[in-house]
Amino acid sequence: MDQLLQQIEFLKEIDQLKLVLRQTLICGGERRENSAEHSWHLALAALTLSEHANEPVDVSRVIMMLLLHDIVEIDAGDTFIYDDKGNENKMEREQIAADRLFGLLPDDQKNKYMALWHEFEARESADAKFANSLDRLMPLIHNVMAEGGSWQKHGINRAKVDTLTPKIYAGSSTLGDFANHMLDDAVEKGYLPS
Repeated sequence: MDQLLQQIEFLKEIDQLKLVLRQTLICGGERRENSAEHSWHLALAALTLSEHANEPVDVSRVIMMLLLHDIVEIDAGDTFIYDDKGNENKMEREQIAADRLFGLLPDDQKNKYMALWHEFEARESADAKFANSLDRLMPLIHNVMAEGGSWQKHGINRAKVDTLTPKIYAGSSTLGDFANHMLDDAVEKGYLPS
């Protein structure tokens, strides 16, 4: 019963991820996306796009990473990818959050989830590279669909966005090429300053 109670406490705690707002707007641009929606969308992207990974991937592991990767934002908050100052201590804040949140679980699950989270952050395995490529691709799609969305709100230009495309290419050359064509189109339409 103790194990079940720990698992239920974890599940109750992670419901707070629905309250963490990201800078990215949903595709229609009506409102900001929350981190739980982001994780769900990425999990479906992994299921749908896995054939485009550069190397064979274990889709179930990729989905697990994507469902777990932003849980730390419950405590650490969502750090905007283009916020240089906020990113200076992001890993430290997120590690403290991971220790607390995954620490709610029984040890075997805590260790498994923590290992998957660290693997995602390290971006070294094929699964982690592909998961990270999706984590970088989907906000680009959202910004294009929202006609510039958070790019325009925060004065982000193409050069700044281009700093993220190597992470897309690391997991999928096909998706990297798609992202570049999409960004060219966004510049042409005036959604993204050149």
